[in-house]
Amino acid sequence: MHRRDRLLCAVTQLLGIAGSLRRGSFNRALLVAIGDQLPVGSALTIFDRLGEIPTFDPDNRHEPESVIALKAALAAADGVIIATPEYNYSIPGVLKNAIDWASRPPPLSPLRGKPMGIVSAASGMSGGMRAQYHLRQILVYTDSPAMMQPEVIVPHAHTRFTEGVLSDGPTRAHLAGFGAALVAWVGRFKR
Repeated sequence: MHRRDRLLCAVTQLLGIAGSLRRGSFNRALLVAIGDQLPVGSALTIFDRLGEIPTFDPDNRHEPESVIALKAALAAADGVIIATPEYNYSIPGVLKNAIDWASRPPPLSPLRGKPMGIVSAASGMSGGMRAQYHLRQILVYTDSPAMMQPEVIVPHAHTRFTEGVLSDGPTRAHLAGFGAALVAWVGRFKR
């Protein structure tokens, strides 16, 4: 079944958020690869507007349009996949900023109870595992249940992607397993 046909018959809608603004981001490419490996009946849409979100300021009572769009995309999704690079042993500031906006006000946050999948790709040998750990801590506050297994940590990403496309067969197979597990995980929380 072609990707377009999967989108038309999807019953599990996933939202992908790449924590990197870098052109040629391995984490955005990782989201695309996961979307290509999802089981029939599920689809992934990538939110590409993190760079438009201004710095969170709790004194600012006016939500910018980019924040409204993020919250709407989160609310419409059955589950979320966050692909995060690792910056200084943690998540990028732009990703934390988006979560800060989306988590306010806490009782009305579209993150509350939203099932999550966390993945990472990095050029180094840790593959972003420390960033994943920090992201899991943040998601405790938002009450977003994060799937624990299977983990997707892609080290030496520059050897697994060719011109922005995943070219490593074993990684592709692992992503298919992750996608199936995530769809099942999200199904446990569907209302």
